[in-house]
Amino acid sequence: MSNLEVGIVGLPNVGKSTLFNAITKAGAQAENYAFCTIEPNVGVVDVPDPRLEVLHKMYDSKKTTPASVRFVDIAGLVKGASKGEGLGNKFLEHIRQVDAIAHVVRCFEDEDITHVEGSVDPIRDIDIITTELCLADLEVVEKRILKTSKLLKSGSKEAKAEVEVLQKIKACLDDGKPVRQAELTEDELALTNDMNLLTLKPTLYVANVAEDEAATAQDDNEFVQRVKEYAAKENAEVIAISARVESEIAELDEEEAKEYLETIGLEESGLDRLIKAAFKLLGLLTFLTAGPDEVRAWTIRNGTVAPKAAGKIHSDIERGFIRAEIVNYDDLIAAGSTAAAREKGKVRLEGKDYVMQDGDVTYFRFNV
Repeated sequence: MSNLEVGIVGLPNVGKSTLFNAITKAGAQAENYAFCTIEPNVGVVDVPDPRLEVLHKMYDSKKTTPASVRFVDIAGLVKGASKGEGLGNKFLEHIRQVDAIAHVVRCFEDEDITHVEGSVDPIRDIDIITTELCLADLEVVEKRILKTSKLLKSGSKEAKAEVEVLQKIKACLDDGKPVRQAELTEDELALTNDMNLLTLKPTLYVANVAEDEAATAQDDNEFVQRVKEYAAKENAEVIAISARVESEIAELDEEEAKEYLETIGLEESGLDRLIKAAFKLLGLLTFLTAGPDEVRAWTIRNGTVAPKAAGKIHSDIERGFIRAEIVNYDDLIAAGSTAAAREKGKVRLEGKDYVMQDGDVTYFRFNV
């Protein structure tokens, strides 16, 4: 996979664009009216990884390249989006392209910020968006059933298997439940790959809370607790973030930001927590390459074998893969250098079946 891409969705005026601006410093509009965001704004953010700085010093490398996440701010959806209300269909198309969804819900009261539904109720808001996404998926599934059913007449076993899976998905969507809750097997999921179903995408809920609750809302805010109960049903994660606080952090340099977070009782920014949660949600990890030219972090899926990881760097390295020379990051730092780690027997040679681990500092041997 190239950049991890996370789509930020939510009703208008829940703090979506404010959060997006803060985390990407990309200056997307955040006016107090619906549909102020039409084209999706895209911002690329570095994945925080303190290991890179340590390796940079160790190798005195010319440059350091962190892994990155693309955040896509998708315009506020409203009731009827699946039928083209607001600018619905266009927005839904943007969501189909992302790897994961960060669903922003408003969990704060503020008389100055109008709520499109007239009151603050995060569960109702989640249901509105979920219903629209389910309806959009239902349309895709029904079209596919029609198309595949025609092949049944020829006695195709593949078509029969596909229709059975599609009917299972349709029943779930008819119930107003996201396809994530349909409990599909690996084989059944494989049949849906090319459909890009919206409600199958891994989703995490971002509870946008008031500034003065930034450090306590995860445990104390009543709205956040309701979102957590809701999310538990689909094994989804909930992160409480104050978009207002994130906006303030975005204006500060690293040291000032650290001090500010300490004064309000937070160990890390909402953005850092959001990125970590997205990595966990998608089962991602980072391996590292290090040398005098560059120290770099590479994002791969859990379970990726060494040659496939090599292919992230260049297809030639995957094609001509011989072995991977690997040292665990902690072992490397404890030893003080690659040479010292090698003397201590901490540098391993791994073959094509080796499954990469987070923090593997890797040198690929290849021959093309």
